Amino acid sequence: MKKILLATTAMVAVAAFALTGCSDSGRGTDTGDATEAGFAADSLIGVALPDKTSENWVLAGDLFTDGLKEAGFESDVQYAGASNAVADQQQQVSTMVTNGAKVIIIGAKDGAQLGTQVAEAKAAGAIVIAYDRLILNTEDVDYYVAFDNFKVGQLQGQALLDGLAAKFPDKKSYNIELFSGSSDDSNAPVFFNGAMDVLQPKIDDGTLVVVSGQTDIKQTATDGWKPENAQKRMDTLMQGTYNSGDTVDGVLSPNDTLARAIITSVKDAGQSDLPIVTGQDSEAASIPLIMSGEQYSTIYKDTRALVAEAIKMAQSLQAGDTPTVNDTESYNNGVKVVPADLLTPVIVTKDNAAEAYAENPDLLALTK
Repeated sequence: MKKILLATTAMVAVAAFALTGCSDSGRGTDTGDATEAGFAADSLIGVALPDKTSENWVLAGDLFTDGLKEAGFESDVQYAGASNAVADQQQQVSTMVTNGAKVIIIGAKDGAQLGTQVAEAKAAGAIVIAYDRLILNTEDVDYYVAFDNFKVGQLQGQALLDGLAAKFPDKKSYNIELFSGSSDDSNAPVFFNGAMDVLQPKIDDGTLVVVSGQTDIKQTATDGWKPENAQKRMDTLMQGTYNSGDTVDGVLSPNDTLARAIITSVKDAGQSDLPIVTGQDSEAASIPLIMSGEQYSTIYKDTRALVAEAIKMAQSLQAGDTPTVNDTESYNNGVKVVPADLLTPVIVTKDNAAEAYAENPDLLALTK
């Protein structure tokens, strides 16, 4: 059953959200005269991205710059600074509005702190597209383009179960720990709730044992998606919870950067038999670890496809058309249901890596 995402603030875990698939293709809501009339083909398109916390964000900036130029637009692609990212992004969006951007594509650093800026954009006649991360608590976001992030979590949870069963065929129960992303990222609770949709029944029946007892998203959060924070927490768990001879069999990690930090922590603690560790983003540093068996899985969300979809949406708007979306039910930002264009994520393990990356030569080469 599909439930609506309740995202009243990025600092609070999403309480009820279950998504087993996308709805039938549909049309987004009317975004006013700017959409109906279109705009000049060489207009300014603004792209505001968060700080460079993963390879995919770095890649996205280059893809937007090149893709918007190829599409004939003038572009302004900005990253928020690492030390003051929220304020930087707020200022960047405001500047894009002042400079006359017709569409502003925002990969939010903190989706709960952009209400004023997107209101400015709408007042100026710009169209706002949330990219990858939903913008919360505002009527002034028009569209959302992303991978199906609840499905990402479900895939991670199932991968953890599959990996545990394959590695420990004689065990009836498994010791695990749970990690989630940064509390200022609206996607973090979506990933976590998707995973728990799969894992919670197995926790309830005793198949999975969270030895630390830390199952709440506030306990499992990783501030800033920083690997040092994940490693510090895992160090604490290994030194405390697992210092009496118990071993950790599996760890739910929400992305590859944190997965590598968790693996390092377990190694440093002296546990020779590494746990099953999940991930996301298909980072170059993690693919060899998957092929060698140190990391069990990742999620492939082709940034090239996501950027291309966002640019395609801008092109539709420029022509005066309403972009086609495929989910008009699931992404409630706390004020409105945002029409969403969702792409399908792919689970990747050693067994299917070559197939999953067949059309991406750079990643395919890492599977050899």
